[in-house]
Amino acid sequence: MEIQSKLALVDWIILSITLIFIVVYGTYVTRKNINVQDYIKGGNDAKWWTIGLSVMATQASAITFLSTPGQAFHDGMGFVQFYFGLPIAMIIICLVFIPMYHRLKVYTAYEFLEGRFDVKTRSLTAILFLIQRGLSAGITIFAPAIILSAVLGWDLFSLNIIIGFLVIIYTVSGGTKAVNVTQKQQMIIIFLGMFIAFWMIVNQLPNEITFTKALEIAGASGKMEILDFSFDLNNRYTVWTGFIGGTFLMLSYFGTDQSQVQRYLSGKSVRESQLGMIFNGFLKVPMQFFILLVGVMVFVFYQFNASPLNFNPKATEVVQNSKYASDFQELQTKHIDIENSKKQLLADGIQKHEVAEIQSLNEKDAILKEASKAIIDKINIENPLEKIESNDKDYVFIHFILNNLPKGLIGLLLAVILSAAMSSTASELNALASTTAMDLYKRSNKIEKSELHYVKASKWFTLLWGIISISVACVANLFDNLIQLVNIIGSIFYGNVLGIFLLAFFIKYVKGNAVFIAAIITQILIIIIWYLDYLPYLWLNLLGCVLVMLIAIFLQFFNNLKLGYANNQTYKMGNFRIGKNRS
Repeated sequence: MEIQSKLALVDWIILSITLIFIVVYGTYVTRKNINVQDYIKGGNDAKWWTIGLSVMATQASAITFLSTPGQAFHDGMGFVQFYFGLPIAMIIICLVFIPMYHRLKVYTAYEFLEGRFDVKTRSLTAILFLIQRGLSAGITIFAPAIILSAVLGWDLFSLNIIIGFLVIIYTVSGGTKAVNVTQKQQMIIIFLGMFIAFWMIVNQLPNEITFTKALEIAGASGKMEILDFSFDLNNRYTVWTGFIGGTFLMLSYFGTDQSQVQRYLSGKSVRESQLGMIFNGFLKVPMQFFILLVGVMVFVFYQFNASPLNFNPKATEVVQNSKYASDFQELQTKHIDIENSKKQLLADGIQKHEVAEIQSLNEKDAILKEASKAIIDKINIENPLEKIESNDKDYVFIHFILNNLPKGLIGLLLAVILSAAMSSTASELNALASTTAMDLYKRSNKIEKSELHYVKASKWFTLLWGIISISVACVANLFDNLIQLVNIIGSIFYGNVLGIFLLAFFIKYVKGNAVFIAAIITQILIIIIWYLDYLPYLWLNLLGCVLVMLIAIFLQFFNNLKLGYANNQTYKMGNFRIGKNRS
């Protein structure tokens, strides 16, 4: 049965109405923006709940709802540790960053750096943001394009363009306020859809499998191991990487990334901005926990229902039409045998004496899945121009939606994922345009221009970054996992940027030249360390932050020594000349 046929008329209606409403509503309510204050800072009238939901919607892209359940399906709940540092970061941002930004009345986070250091440091930091956020924006477009490619059978190139321009329409028109007002509706749709999906998954388990038994089955399969206190640097997700690396990443993201800073710069007051961020800090970790739990329940569901050896339908199709079809079929047969064995064992829930056998079967199935990926990778080597992704984590949840949910709910869940994609992408394009307009274009423009001129310039830059992001999406390939790819890109740049801001806030004697040179050296070193795979990516945030601060402090100290020595020599030479004249 073709995937396209799974979408009934009611699915199309729900999906279409949702997307059209967001675009039309966002365009209509913000059509009268006439000055930079309105366009970039949303008129400074946002309430705390608008800020909180907007901040959450900016971070919760389609990647969150597409990749996170797949992450939990394969690796369990341990990924939630990644967010443990977020509440700590929110408190620091509320105490330090928000009061500073509001007091200085800045349009962008990087505007603050010029007053503290110099214009080249401001420009460098803005450029680092533009590079990493421009790449990330492309990925947030690419993620839902994968979904619709599977649903509609359309090519990714066309879908990237369609999704990108849907977002561009209302973001160009309304700026920050358009992003804020649409994200409230988008988050309502997202929460509603995910709760319904969770209820449907649990409801479709066998009658004798209660939610408690489902958790026991997941636990026996190693999916409920939430906390890892090990100090193994090769382990990406531990309590320590979450609290230390996660805190630095979240500080960087929420404190220095314009796509987030712009959300709370639109606040009616410092208090409203702070309450919005605290709201985000309290709700974000439970939200991620819940989304991961959805993925774990999908795993339990497939213990009682047939699942593909590889969830990427395109990969399976290509293999079945290749010379490796018989090898793949043999793996599928073994996979089905393992599934049948597990069904018999789990028919009455999990018993203590069955745990070891379940774990053994899961390990065997994991080996089969890796073997299937190896076959797909062989085909990719032989046909490099038509690369098919062997990693199927990002296809798990969409496979469940399309094959197991009733008509109407499929459309709603697709609307959830696309709404998340649009909200996140809109924030990114808005921030990219604001940073380009205010930190680069306006700062380098020697001739005084009107407010309307910079509003128009921001709109053109929004369009430009939209086109760039669509271009990135068109050449993107899946990494290990989309949500990891976004965080890897952030980790490469964020630590350096955060270190620059911490120097600006707390180390007052460090000047612009030292920071500028330190930032360039640090960025080169971090890229090399990431490329050589010396550290898990979450630690790059801490390393980048510490490196840029230490190098800048050393350079400033060395420069001060040189200045002190030069001044001392001048003083001595001056005394000598006076003495000589007097003699």
